Amino acid sequence: MGICDESRERQVCGGEGDRRNNQTFHHCFPGKPKCYPLHSVVLLTILILAFFGYGFLSSRHLMPAGVRAGHSVAVRDPDGWQVVTLSRMLYPQPMVLTPSRSDALTVTPWLAPIIWEGTFNIDLLNEQFWLQNLTVGLTVFAVKKYMVFLKAFLETAEQHFMVGHHVTYYVFTDRPADVPHVLLKEGRQLVVLSVRSYARWQDVSMHRMEMISNFSEQRFRHEVDYLVCSDVDMKFWDHVGVEILSPLFGTLHPAFYTANRKAFTYERRRRSQAYIPWDEGDFYYIGAFFGGSVAEVQQLTSACHQAMMVDKAKGIEAVWHDESHLNKYLLHHKPTKVLSPEYLWGDWLLDWHPVLKKLRFVTVPKNRQKIRNP
Repeated sequence: MGICDESRERQVCGGEGDRRNNQTFHHCFPGKPKCYPLHSVVLLTILILAFFGYGFLSSRHLMPAGVRAGHSVAVRDPDGWQVVTLSRMLYPQPMVLTPSRSDALTVTPWLAPIIWEGTFNIDLLNEQFWLQNLTVGLTVFAVKKYMVFLKAFLETAEQHFMVGHHVTYYVFTDRPADVPHVLLKEGRQLVVLSVRSYARWQDVSMHRMEMISNFSEQRFRHEVDYLVCSDVDMKFWDHVGVEILSPLFGTLHPAFYTANRKAFTYERRRRSQAYIPWDEGDFYYIGAFFGGSVAEVQQLTSACHQAMMVDKAKGIEAVWHDESHLNKYLLHHKPTKVLSPEYLWGDWLLDWHPVLKKLRFVTVPKNRQKIRNP
């Protein structure tokens, strides 16, 4: 069987090409007597698809060291289906009787992984997320005097945060003209979102939940796949990548990750919507680094904001503001992934436990009173 060039209308040729008993057909057209064998067309099509598939993969900036060419697969993108070449991943075989870490809890009682150095293969994870062509949003609030921390935050994020992936930085600020210029890599952008200022830093912190919820509904869900919410007075020290992504993740507070639940600084007053009894609680999560899918983050931030409004109507404010409400939410809506204190360490903690192989994201030393007061 063969296929001819087509200019107007398809017709079946007579003569030697029309031998139906032998299943030999040629499709020809007026003025186009020359026919092309089907196998030639198929071969040409495969070569073209292979070429574009190679171009799709080679456009990545950071291919893992253990990657080699392998099989092809069709992947859906916004413009339709595209054939890409899957990589051969060369890495040590995981052994069932040889756990990656034996010095720390690596899975919660509800089967959510706890992410430590040594518990994941970043090359494997990068490959999976590259194929999905996902975009990660990173929200940060640079309000009032906290603008001073934004430049270092963005510069270190460009070095260590989601390297090789599409990222949109969402900077909430009351000082848009003061947002520093930072050179961003290809596939990464910065969006400035103007917000009002508040007299108290506690109000800025608590209204963060409201603003993230509103923008998730109005904008973020149309632009990114995952949302990571962070404080701005931080610096990235080491790799923070797609290993953190999950429908909903929280981060263990560095001051409480070894503590008994009775030592957690939960809200203990029954009148508050953030109240947690003394005999309840899994972990104490820090409010400075959480996230997940846009839908899950929108649900979390909306619930926390509503709870804070109920408290406000009662004339009560949770002991640790939005962080208290975050802990109440994650107690009843278990995170699907938990980040170890590697992913947020406090500058006030001079020593760290040997279980911490890396410090990836660290608070910046500062005079808190000076920064928080008008």
